[in-house]
Formats: sequence, C-alpha cells, structure tokens
Amino acid sequence: MSSSGPEFGLAAMYRIMKKSGAERVSDDAADELRKVLEEAAERIARQAVELSVHAGRKTVKPEDIRFATKNVVRP
Repeated sequence: MSSSGPEFGLAAMYRIMKKSGAERVSDDAADELRKVLEEAAERIARQAVELSVHAGRKTVKPEDIRFATKNVVRP
C-alpha cells in the first residue's frame, strides 16, 4: 500500500460486501478487503505497466490490464 493512505474507501468495501450478500460487515472485515484489493490492484498495475513498456508503449491499455489480471488473479 502507498504511504499516503488507502486508495479505496471503506464505504465501497461495505457496499461490495453487502451486494455480495453479507447481512452485516465488521469494520475489520471491510478493512481487510480493502488491503487485499489494493495489494492485488498494485500487482496488476505493475504488471500492466511492464506489458505496455515491453510492447514499446507509454500508454497502458485495457488489454494490458486484462492480461495482467489473468496472470495475477487466478481463480
């Protein structure tokens, strides 16, 4: 995580959990989801940047994100 604080808000974590069927969500659970998602997002972003550089581009494109996601987040 970045030293300037979390990128994702806790309210969004509560909404995601509620939309997924949770009746109640503890503060610790919402915070843990935020940490896990931010870590995954940073790994995906890092790999997407590497892919765009390897392709000779300065711009990260949607396909870079999709490909990086497949490599980082495995079902």
